[in-house]
Amino acid sequence: MCEAIGQFGPGLTPPTQDAFRGSLLEEEYERTKCLLQEREAKKMKNGCSIMTDAWSDRKRRSIMNICTNCADGTSFISSKEMSDVSHTSEVIFELVDKAIEDIGEENVVQVVTDNASNNMGAKKLLLEKRPQIFWTSCAAHTINLMLQGIGKLPRFRKVIDQAKSFTIFVYGHTRTLECLRYFTEGKELVRPGVTRFASYFLTLNSMQEKKDQLRKMVVHSKWDSLKDVKSKKGKEATATILSPAFWKDVKLMLAVFEPLVKVLRLVDGDVKPSMGFLYGELLKAKREIKEAFGNVESRFKDVMTVIEKKMNGRLDSPLHLTAFLLNPHYSYANPSIFDEPKMNEAFISCVEQFYYHDEDQQEQTANFELKKFQNREGPFSKKLARTFQNYDYNPDRGT
Repeated sequence: MCEAIGQFGPGLTPPTQDAFRGSLLEEEYERTKCLLQEREAKKMKNGCSIMTDAWSDRKRRSIMNICTNCADGTSFISSKEMSDVSHTSEVIFELVDKAIEDIGEENVVQVVTDNASNNMGAKKLLLEKRPQIFWTSCAAHTINLMLQGIGKLPRFRKVIDQAKSFTIFVYGHTRTLECLRYFTEGKELVRPGVTRFASYFLTLNSMQEKKDQLRKMVVHSKWDSLKDVKSKKGKEATATILSPAFWKDVKLMLAVFEPLVKVLRLVDGDVKPSMGFLYGELLKAKREIKEAFGNVESRFKDVMTVIEKKMNGRLDSPLHLTAFLLNPHYSYANPSIFDEPKMNEAFISCVEQFYYHDEDQQEQTANFELKKFQNREGPFSKKLARTFQNYDYNPDRGT
């Protein structure tokens, strides 16, 4: 708006208050309705997801937002202040159920929330009333819980604390920060991520990239001459950078965190739907983490325990497994996936829920359509389906 006013130049007469509240508001309302018509058509054709998000504003008021998400983006539905309302399973269920009613039950495929116990209670209530609608855990929240759990393991907690203490010390004093920027040529150490533990990874990765510069800095007279460096915290910061054990732990932690952070970027992006890639990329991440520990079970066991615990029942649901099975990128490249009992059970469960009121469609999908997909018959024999086998889903490139 400011840019448009500036381009107009002197002499612009602003709209009157009556115009803002009347004709202009009505025109904008009609324009917005037209923009939403195309999205509503897609919602009716492909279905949509309902998402909930609870948060607190600066006045510490508790707010619950409800949105819909379909193929071309997210739409806001409602916002409700809940400062005086207990966030029980029943209350959340009523809010979600009303949203489903407003949108139309036939247009809703799933509900997406975080993993809080009250949401899990609301899930049970919804399945009782609307058994054909899926309730899915937020993938970004679940993966962040994995990173958090791994970061709390003693061997990783230590390196996080050491890196955190170093960055707090350096950024907490003008002279040390000036010295850091001198040796890193103006580049920062601290890098924000989509979550706190993703930020830890990015900061550790930044430190690893600048390892030689940091080690050169703490043995230089420019650093040693600083008053703050002679304090207890300053000496600890210097010792951290000069410690071979610290850098060894940083390297291992990056090898463990990186595969999961890559999946986090995948599910947190808005460029393309990621459901069909989530389970497959988590399997890949688990393989890479095991390799980082030399495939020695005693070394990776505690990390795998954290991942499996957070993944179980959340990111390995029938819906996730079915999306994995029906993704040519995985199943066409490895046809043995079709023979795995777990995949077939998940597919049947997913079909029964999706077509809950249509047994004929259940049979058609399970006994005929899946076979066509598996055997690459009809549309599945087309060039596009074949090339999708080698599709490169790279969250860093948004493809």
